[in-house]
Amino acid sequence: MYVIQFIRGFCMALADSVPGVSGGTIAFLLGFYDQFIGSIDDLITGNMQKKKEAVFFLIRLGIGWVVGFVLAVLVLTSVFESHIYAISSLFIGFIIFAIPVVIREERQVLLEHKASAAFIVPGIVIVSAITYFNPVGGGEGVNLDHLTVTLGIFVFLAGMITISAMVLPGISGSTLLLIMGLYLPVITAIKDILHFDFSAFGTVFLFGCGVIVGALSIVKVIRGALERFRAQTIYLIIGLMLGSIYAVVMGPTTLEVPQAAMTLKEFSLVFFAVGGVVILGMQFLKSSKEQ
Repeated sequence: MYVIQFIRGFCMALADSVPGVSGGTIAFLLGFYDQFIGSIDDLITGNMQKKKEAVFFLIRLGIGWVVGFVLAVLVLTSVFESHIYAISSLFIGFIIFAIPVVIREERQVLLEHKASAAFIVPGIVIVSAITYFNPVGGGEGVNLDHLTVTLGIFVFLAGMITISAMVLPGISGSTLLLIMGLYLPVITAIKDILHFDFSAFGTVFLFGCGVIVGALSIVKVIRGALERFRAQTIYLIIGLMLGSIYAVVMGPTTLEVPQAAMTLKEFSLVFFAVGGVVILGMQFLKSSKEQ
């Protein structure tokens, strides 16, 4: 069980560290999303027994997450920009193959509330609008070398938004960071810390504080939504996933050195297929565990 929790956390970290699919989506695909959300909520508001169970679960999951995230950060900053179109194709493979899995996992509740399928539309609109009206699109980027009060507040809020998206299946927190022009600056700052260069400590600290505040704020909302309005929430999640395809396509325009949005010419069918194989492999892992 310890190994399974480690693998779960490791897979979530890989998803969280790159734009495309959130760690929440991975938790959803591997069948422990409700336990994940419930454990975070119990850690905050549960009784002593629930807090104890939540701590043990989250520690085992967290060890895998930290290992996966550190490994991802140490290689991503160089690979991401030099192979952006291949990686974007991989992300789209993640998303396209993940959607049918989500639908199959929630088939019963979705069929019972077919009218709620309308919630797919706002999900698509939310992500597409954030991407289309991105104020730093086209390569302006955000320079965090000299933090001002305004920039500090922006980084803090970005941390809140990012963790909210990472916890919510469907939309990637890293994709939102990419949209806000903060993906490479934040990843680079974390990478510098890992190399014992603490010049970017202020950025990482403010971002981390935003993450903590965001996690404490959003988890109870998500848990309540899944318990009371599960079908509507799942349909909204599917819409967010569909909308994130557009965000990934436009992702190259927000790099530090901007590149053109991905077209069919740059699209890599091989990496798209690899993304599909990864998602199907995760689903196989889940099925094997259940058996």
